[in-house]
Amino acid sequence: MTETAPAAAGRRFLTADIRRLLPIVGAGAAAGLSSLVTTILVARLLTSRGYGAFIVLLGLFLVLSMPGSALLVAVVRRITAWESEGHYDRIHPWALRVHRFGTAAVVVLAVAIFLLRGPLISALKLPGSGGLVEIITAAGIWVLVSIDRGILQARQDYRHLSLNLVLEAVSRTVFTIGLAAAAGVTGAALGVLLGEVVTAVHARVRSMAALHRPMPVAALTQDAVLAPEAVLAPEAALTAAAAVPALSGPMPSSHTTRHLAADMATALVCLALLAVLQNADVIGLGSQAPHRSGSYAAISVPSKALVFAALIFINYLLPESAIRWRQGSHALRQLGHTLAILAMPAGLLLVLAVAVPRTLLDVVFGAKLAGAAPAFATLVLAMVCLCVTVVVTVYLLGVGWRFVVVLLGAGTAALIVLTLRAHGQFVATARADLVVQAALALATAAALVGVHRHAGHWLPAERADVPAKGASAAP
Repeated sequence: MTETAPAAAGRRFLTADIRRLLPIVGAGAAAGLSSLVTTILVARLLTSRGYGAFIVLLGLFLVLSMPGSALLVAVVRRITAWESEGHYDRIHPWALRVHRFGTAAVVVLAVAIFLLRGPLISALKLPGSGGLVEIITAAGIWVLVSIDRGILQARQDYRHLSLNLVLEAVSRTVFTIGLAAAAGVTGAALGVLLGEVVTAVHARVRSMAALHRPMPVAALTQDAVLAPEAVLAPEAALTAAAAVPALSGPMPSSHTTRHLAADMATALVCLALLAVLQNADVIGLGSQAPHRSGSYAAISVPSKALVFAALIFINYLLPESAIRWRQGSHALRQLGHTLAILAMPAGLLLVLAVAVPRTLLDVVFGAKLAGAAPAFATLVLAMVCLCVTVVVTVYLLGVGWRFVVVLLGAGTAALIVLTLRAHGQFVATARADLVVQAALALATAAALVGVHRHAGHWLPAERADVPAKGASAAP
């Protein structure tokens, strides 16, 4: 039977989506593996106190680098907005200004921490010099890396973005392990810093190259039928850009500094709330029943690894949703592919947690930490729901729907209350987590439907050359 044109087009779109998504999946797997290897080997190289100090430093790195993820959202939103409006000449100068300001800020931060290192090391009770200056400087550099990754995402350069993620994972692992063996905690922190420097150099070179490449056709003409690899010559780009207003009506107002700040603030609060939603049960149980925290951590570590995997897809889903929304279309197909890929490890872990929970915990963590086995499957299911919330939240941030922060705030408050009411019991804590996460996943999914219905952005991506209802309105 001869394949119909819509079927052939659908197959081409699916192939293109998978070709874009697979490098991100591979980079995420490499990052997870390298992190595991680093954790295991550094634990063997350092003393017990030294390893505890290194974990404190890593926690500090994660907290201080969180603004980088928020800045990444703002960068993608700004570049996609300007490209949709035809303001291509603004992007490169703006990126250079942000780079200069960010680099100067990191230098000032490093000098300030160096001058204040004594009191800070004492307050954190770190051994020796502690590696504090190195780890905070590394966090600052990671924020700079986020700017360049945002540029790569906005230009849909997933190949070089994935290479940068892998480079970061490998270089940090090599430097951290090598220097930890030579200089203990300080060496390990220096290894993290050197890994970020290498990553930052590569990200800067590739992002600047991406800005100098011709624009993808889809970004210029709102015609998503053509292959995403197709490009226009610079002289043709001007003609295509001039044609966009005729296709879509009046262009939205420029993405101002106020919009940039609002995007970044919203993303920062959302990411902070997602972090609390991921860890509130662990903190609550640990505060109420410290003697049970080790066993609960044993079921928490594999369960919450699913959420870290979901966060990897911010590198793919965020630009896809932002770009297509600006074209008057949607990225629901890309959202579905993301959830389908996450369903594979989630389904496998859920099956193991239901079928052989105690055996799995015995093998991985030892019999002494298998006490929370009855709550394992419940917690895995709760984290599956949180994965849905994370993915949908990233999508909504991409389209500029800021009220998602209200949903996350309400869910966070409910989780804290119900976790405290569980009184440190394994099953009760996991069930409280599941109730809140399931309700929040449904709420964010309902918000996703409502946002698309209100804007009229239900037009298939392959028909984006036809103006959609509400396509000219700013999200």
